[in-house]
Amino acid sequence: MFVWLFHRLSGVLLIGLLSVQLFTGFFQASSSNLGWVKTIAELHRHAALNCVLVFCVIFHGLYGVRTIALDFGLKQERLLFWICTTLGSVLFAAFLTVYLSCVAR
Repeated sequence: MFVWLFHRLSGVLLIGLLSVQLFTGFFQASSSNLGWVKTIAELHRHAALNCVLVFCVIFHGLYGVRTIALDFGLKQERLLFWICTTLGSVLFAAFLTVYLSCVAR
């Protein structure tokens, strides 16, 4: 039940976060000196938003692969959950390590 709910909610959250990233990306190349334009441009590089976006992409993708595997007849639902969760946690920890040490300074 958790995976089903998380997969649906993360899909909606991904649509919102990707829309924000796309919208704020348009303000990156702006030469305007208006305060609100600079604020929106800075939001594009916001570390917390980027981390939430990558978290949702990783787990949404892995839980989607899990759902496809179950649709193809794999019966180990609990094992697939733990494999996807562990792999997602490792991937996200690797991302956080690289992102926070190199990019988000």
